[in-house]
Amino acid sequence: MEWRKLREQQEEHLSPYAAKNINSFGRLVPENKCPIRTDFERDGNRILYSMEFRRLRHKTQVFFNAKNDHICTRMEHVLNVGSIAVTIARTLNLNQDLTYAIALGHDLGHAPFGHSGERVLNKCRKKLDSSAGFQHELHSLRVVEKLATRISKEKINDNCGLNLTFEVKDGIVSHCGEKYNEYILKRDLTKTPASLQNIRKRGALPFTLEACVVRLVDKIAYVGRDIEDAVRVKLMDMKDIPGDIRNELGHSNGEIINTLVCDLVENSYDRDCIQLSPAKGEALERLINENVRLIYKADTITRYEKIAENTLEGLFDSLLESLSDVEKLQFSDLKVYRMFYKFMLDKCYDENESNAQKAIDFIAGMTDSFAQSCFEEIYWM
Repeated sequence: MEWRKLREQQEEHLSPYAAKNINSFGRLVPENKCPIRTDFERDGNRILYSMEFRRLRHKTQVFFNAKNDHICTRMEHVLNVGSIAVTIARTLNLNQDLTYAIALGHDLGHAPFGHSGERVLNKCRKKLDSSAGFQHELHSLRVVEKLATRISKEKINDNCGLNLTFEVKDGIVSHCGEKYNEYILKRDLTKTPASLQNIRKRGALPFTLEACVVRLVDKIAYVGRDIEDAVRVKLMDMKDIPGDIRNELGHSNGEIINTLVCDLVENSYDRDCIQLSPAKGEALERLINENVRLIYKADTITRYEKIAENTLEGLFDSLLESLSDVEKLQFSDLKVYRMFYKFMLDKCYDENESNAQKAIDFIAGMTDSFAQSCFEEIYWM
């Protein structure tokens, strides 16, 4: 018996607004179906087992190179988003497998050193081409479509990355939660697989409600946890947050999450949108702005950002210069150059790919500590 088909039939009981495997646009490269797992569940597994996901354990969320084992990493943030988003999807009777897959993959393209690293790579790319740039959600799409390697029975790399379904890829590239005042999300049903090829900037609305859940939960997951970490490292105190915001949302990370999740479910249940109430949505925006003031622009953070900037700029300039003679890279005395050569060989770049993009791809995949060690190898006197 094909258990997958039975599970697909059970999806008939989901909300009429839920995404269903049977209606999926499918994969760019057709594959045989799994006898047990649905396509969305299979996508989640592919992301979870990927090398790119594994590296998130050593990538910055907010606090760089934290010596405290209790400080949130990029991987923990992703898992938190997945846990909260699936709870909401289950309650709203949406597709939990799709929600979880999007959550697991949404930050695969994040650079080392968090958003600071993202800004540096964006500046490096624009320095050579003003029409180009680096945005982590667009790079996450690039990772799952091209850069990630999946070992299959047929071949090791078919040059299509993880070959995920359209719905998962759309959720990943549309997840950006950088709009602090956004608390009502409606899906864009006009999108097609071709739409993903034309995305050049962030902000496009997702195709599914499951992706809308992840997009809003991304903010819910980080806002309270960043405060919790900042208090732990004595950067601030919870009482530094204005009392009216704390009274509206909660006095701890757990209370904030519970308040926002309950409000989101109450205001989204049996509706073709994902939304918070105006009161909670505006309070969330104000809280994130307090985080910007007290944490993200704190002197301790901004000073360390200079180290991150120097490291990534130095790597970019050096790798770009090394490409003037590619063949020398494989015999270089420096391990980082030999690894860069192998990386380019593995990715099967075509002749139209710019050298700047190759360097960006290599650097963006690094963990914080690996980026620092590569920088030191190149520039150590």
